[in-house]
This record gives sequence, C-alpha cells and structure tokens, in this order.
Amino acid sequence: MSANGKAMTWHGIPRDQIDWHPTIVEDRCVGCGLCATSCGRGVYGFDYERNVPVVVEPGMCMVGCTTCATICTRDAIEFLSTGYIRQLIRGKKVLRQSKKMLRASREKYDVAPREAV
Repeated sequence: MSANGKAMTWHGIPRDQIDWHPTIVEDRCVGCGLCATSCGRGVYGFDYERNVPVVVEPGMCMVGCTTCATICTRDAIEFLSTGYIRQLIRGKKVLRQSKKMLRASREKYDVAPREAV
C-alpha cells in the first residue's frame, strides 16, 4: 500500500507481487548516505548508530530503477538482474498495457505540443 492507503500497481501488476528493491551489501557500504538522500521515493531510512542505509519501504522502489546502485561509489547496492524485469514484462504482457496507456493519454506524452528546448 502507498502512503495514502491505496494499493500500488505497476502496469496493472500489484506491486507486492514484484520482487524489485535494493539490497545493501553492508561490508562494502561506507555510510555516505548518497542512496538515502538521492531516492525521491522514500525507499531508504538511515541507521545512524550503525552508519548504514536501511531499505524501509521496498515496495516504493520504482520497478526497474537502479539509480541508487548506479551512483553508489562502493557497489554496495544490488538488485535482481534486469532479466527478471524483462521476463516480468513478457509474462505479464506489459508492452501491450504500455501501448494502451500511450494511446489513452496522448495529451500527457505527445511531444508535438511542447516547445523545443
């Protein structure tokens, strides 16, 4: 459930059925906090006594996002392989759902009405 009490889904799949979240490898972590302070979805908390980030809201992690692992200078954050996500996309027919969303929300995604940067 999200903070507002609504069940979360990703392309129609209940989020609690998707095993996607970071795992901290504590023996590599130096406690810089970059992961916790960079995640805008509230996935992390920080244990100040142990000087390590803690995954407190794994279901809030955006499916497929690995930004925290990418910016970790000590490779102390791991995720399942991207193969897991690709298999989920194929198995749950997420591409079909995504195309449907694009057609239904053209005003949201269409670049034509936007000004050039």
